[in-house]
Amino acid sequence: MKTKEIVLTWFRKWEQGDFINLPLSTGFEHTSPFGTIRGKATYIDLVEKNRDKFLGQSFLLHDSFFGDEKACVRYTATQGEDYNLEVSEWYYFKEELIDKVIAYYHIGGIREERKLRQ
Repeated sequence: MKTKEIVLTWFRKWEQGDFINLPLSTGFEHTSPFGTIRGKATYIDLVEKNRDKFLGQSFLLHDSFFGDEKACVRYTATQGEDYNLEVSEWYYFKEELIDKVIAYYHIGGIREERKLRQ
């Protein structure tokens, strides 16, 4: 399976709420601004405990790159009427499964000392 097909399957499974059957390796790792989750079972368990935060999203893909062993997608995730998140994610593959995701997005306000002066 090509990396594009695997990534599109990832998004389709999320939109269907079928997180149990995501194309993940056993040693899957997910890194985001919240930290790193190690292991497919740990990741699935976290999603199960936080269904309200993970499920019911739709995705609008803006840009993408699909290589032989990695891919990158920039997208907007939408959940309900008032939640939108701009995300860029790198995907790394092992034996036609996603082995690692590194996600980049903003999760909060800008600290006062980091604000730009006008």
